[in-house]
Amino acid sequence: MKTVKNIYQKLSVLVWQEGNIYVAKAVEVEIASQGSTKKKALENLQEALELYFENEPQLDISSSFHDLSLEKINIQYA
Repeated sequence: MKTVKNIYQKLSVLVWQEGNIYVAKAVEVEIASQGSTKKKALENLQEALELYFENEPQLDISSSFHDLSLEKINIQYA
């Protein structure tokens, strides 16, 4: 019988649209997924993350990003 760890982690996720799909990417780990809607992309990412962490030892990601923001800057180049 499989033992359930019941470990909860709160992760930061970026979501954006590429054409007809939405992409969801966890910031703290290099895991991403996609879906036809933002909700579906997040659900798929949640499942992928749960599978990823299933066999991993408990990771300390408590030092994750606390004040995460997405900013745009203008650049000039030749």
